[in-house]
Amino acid sequence: MVGIAHSDIVKAPKVLLHDHLDGGLRPATIVELAAAVGHELPTTDPGRLGEWFVEAADSGSLERYLETFAHTVAVMQTEEGLHRVAKECALDLAADGVVYAEVRYAPEQHLERGLTLDRVVEAVHAGFREGCAEAQASGTPIRVGTLLTAMRHAARSQEIAELAVRYRDTGVVGFDIAGAEAGFPPTRHLDAFEYLQRENFHFTIHAGEAFGLPSIWQAIQWCGADRLGHGVRIVDDITVTAAGPSAVTTTGGTHAAPPVLGRLAAYVRDKRIPLELCPSSNVQTGAAPSIAEHPIKLLHDLRFRVTVNTDNRLMSGTSMSREMTLLTESFGWGWMELQWLTINAMKSAFIPYDERLVLINEVIKPAYAKLLS
Repeated sequence: MVGIAHSDIVKAPKVLLHDHLDGGLRPATIVELAAAVGHELPTTDPGRLGEWFVEAADSGSLERYLETFAHTVAVMQTEEGLHRVAKECALDLAADGVVYAEVRYAPEQHLERGLTLDRVVEAVHAGFREGCAEAQASGTPIRVGTLLTAMRHAARSQEIAELAVRYRDTGVVGFDIAGAEAGFPPTRHLDAFEYLQRENFHFTIHAGEAFGLPSIWQAIQWCGADRLGHGVRIVDDITVTAAGPSAVTTTGGTHAAPPVLGRLAAYVRDKRIPLELCPSSNVQTGAAPSIAEHPIKLLHDLRFRVTVNTDNRLMSGTSMSREMTLLTESFGWGWMELQWLTINAMKSAFIPYDERLVLINEVIKPAYAKLLS
């Protein structure tokens, strides 16, 4: 089926694995919180501020993209600010049809006004609990788990890993490292990853976004990542051969030889390592030339464990429904492909297996069965 309406996609259940808390604030909230803490913004008009974030992030540079977070992080330095942002995040995602989300944030970035790491986590969790309760009451239930992120250019990954494990039974479902990849390989944080493995805890690693195959290889083979944050550059290890001397001739005509997977790409596919792809964000940071040319189509066709995500809803001016709409418009995908992406994500979530099955069998599949009928 081609040409699904955005309004219909909003109603479909969705699963989100890669969303940054400090990248999804409401512009109006930023204005109000900035006034309360005395932080200067580029503009205090919410509409214009939202446009400014998208324009500033739309640079083709990951480093420039990351600079926009100075304003969002600045207004998330109090318990009240963190609570409000988390609550509104849950409500916004639920309104967009997201039934399960893993939202990540870096506690170490919220200590400028005297909060401790534990108080940061507790404030965020309280906000998510309140937001999820309100969403449930309004008929749009959502479950939110959090990932605690360590900044790859800093030296607090072990401390954040221990913090994540400490709160594993009260909302934290995994660990992550983020920030500029170039010059800051994941192997700098081996102690933290080895600790998490000993604790039987899940973690994902930002890899293969702004940097290429070495980042992905280290994340998997040295650090043991369960998932790849972005991982879009795995296409660098896939050779697509145009029709020519190597073309295959059949009774139906001449066709290009199938893509050839390198050793790393084959390993990622065969091991079913999930790729947390974020199409709009990948275009903004230069990891993909456009949505129409995004490798998600090739990776889908080759049956990698592909998931679609928002990354930073504010900076990309996006939502899960918008990302899915862009994919249906660019590739002619229908409900079958959207269901495939959604189930892939739910299979790859960091909550227990039986809980994933309940959401797949009792929420996702019945809803898509109606859409496909």
